[in-house]
Amino acid sequence: MHRFKFQILERIKQCSKLRLSIQGKSLHAYVIKTGLDEHLPLYPNALIDMYGKNGHLKDAVKLFDEMPDRDLVSWASIFTAHNQANFPRQTLFLFSCMLSRDGLQPDHFIFASLVKACACLSASKLGQQLHTQFVLSRFSDDDVVKSSLVDFYAKCGLPDQASKVFYSIVSKNVVSWTSLVYGYARIGRKNEALELLHDMPCKNVHSWTALISGFVQGGHCTESFRLFNQLRSEGIDIEEPFVLSSLIVGSSSLAIDVLSAEKIFDSLRERDVVSWTSIIVGMAQHGRANEALSLYDDMTKAGSRPNEVTFTGLIYACSHVGLVDKGRQIFESMVGDYGLSPSLQHYTCLVDLYSRAGHIEEAENVLNTMPFEPDEAAWAALLSACSSQAGKNETGVRIANHLLQLGVEDPSTCVLMSKIYASATMWESVSTVRRLMTAMESKKKPGYSCVDLGKENEVFYAGETMLHPMRNEIVDLLKELDSEMRKRGYKPDTSLVLHDMGEEEKERRLFWHSERLAVAYGLLKSARGAPIRIIKNLRVCGDCHTVLKLVCSIVGREIVVRDANRFHRFKDGACSCRDFW
Repeated sequence: MHRFKFQILERIKQCSKLRLSIQGKSLHAYVIKTGLDEHLPLYPNALIDMYGKNGHLKDAVKLFDEMPDRDLVSWASIFTAHNQANFPRQTLFLFSCMLSRDGLQPDHFIFASLVKACACLSASKLGQQLHTQFVLSRFSDDDVVKSSLVDFYAKCGLPDQASKVFYSIVSKNVVSWTSLVYGYARIGRKNEALELLHDMPCKNVHSWTALISGFVQGGHCTESFRLFNQLRSEGIDIEEPFVLSSLIVGSSSLAIDVLSAEKIFDSLRERDVVSWTSIIVGMAQHGRANEALSLYDDMTKAGSRPNEVTFTGLIYACSHVGLVDKGRQIFESMVGDYGLSPSLQHYTCLVDLYSRAGHIEEAENVLNTMPFEPDEAAWAALLSACSSQAGKNETGVRIANHLLQLGVEDPSTCVLMSKIYASATMWESVSTVRRLMTAMESKKKPGYSCVDLGKENEVFYAGETMLHPMRNEIVDLLKELDSEMRKRGYKPDTSLVLHDMGEEEKERRLFWHSERLAVAYGLLKSARGAPIRIIKNLRVCGDCHTVLKLVCSIVGREIVVRDANRFHRFKDGACSCRDFW
């Protein structure tokens, strides 16, 4: 009889390993029916693990909550289940419950699960505290936990700390090697990443994937493409779906033509949810909503199930071309057809969709009824719509007042608030916002723009051209363009400079914005007729947006700018964002 019980237990573990949820549920029913769970306490732990690894978190939690006594294995299983379901915050919350309810101290399995949760959240302080606890525990030599710590530090952008842990591991596996390679690549330390990969005794396709995806996720997309082409030329076969999906993400993130992403996507023999979602989001960011929606239709016909990120891209696409009914339908399908719970980001996209189309009341209703506390970005989306539509000043003032109470961190939100208050002749409130903006100035990241010329890139910081070797040529060209723009009716929008200074000085500040310097340099250095491609770390200001529309018309060139919010494709005097971003 004991042997039979053990066989049932092994079959449950097999269902966990092979992801056989239906068979696992049948075994669970058999265990309850025969009363085996009362005679062998190992069954609940094995079943929790089985449900968690098969993606049935609710079943795992229900079983866990019904357990009269829980041991460390029980807690480790429920932590793993939450990590598997991408709920790392809940994992960390449950850890505090484990300490307070059951008075248990973590073992090596618990430490590994908690460190993984911290890695998913990039929770560096908490992860370092756990590392200290681990070092002081009797499990401090456990290589599995150390491997998890390497991954944690790499994902938090701390490869030097990851390296220290890595070299303390006695039996280094491919996971720890790969995590450290990723960590160095993510912060752009190419030589160290390549040297480590060269020394790696067990490298495989996942190792190259970590290197390339590390560059992409760290924003070093140009480097990822150069490396991919280099490896291809050396005969290294890395045409693995995840690598190509990473490159699609890179293509979409760079200010290069989205055709590059399309070519990579079309070459995929197998398309997973990552590759489908990456190309859909890329199209959406470039303002190509119809292509994004068409790809979504192809995705569902191919039997690939969309995820939360897919729906973010789709609603975003609809909002930028005014497809209100379609966007609403997609939001409802996300919940009704796929059982996905909308996040704050989804609701913010829905607010943006309604706001852009002028449905201010519907947008405000979403903010007031959604199951999240709206953040600054959500309110700012509605405020932007109020500032651009006649007759919505009263609503705009109400929202601006709310934001003042909420606390504002983004300077672009202050600009919107200032315009709203000025339109309502509320000058005392304008002064309040300007003082707030002045306080932010010292904390604000310096604005820069990088112009991509193919084989070379040039970075410009606002006001720093005095040191540039082509300073005179850049200034002369900008003055020529400024003169021509004024003939066409351009007048600098100095209201965007929230500083106490004269109009002439405000205009001078706008003149030296980094994207203008990058455009001038691009026009001087690039081939005649070629598009100018720029990546900017902050949001394009309203005045520069107007300038770039005029410049592209004057010089007859397309200008593509990837700012902190989205892509702007300036062509023939217009922008793909339709002046709403």
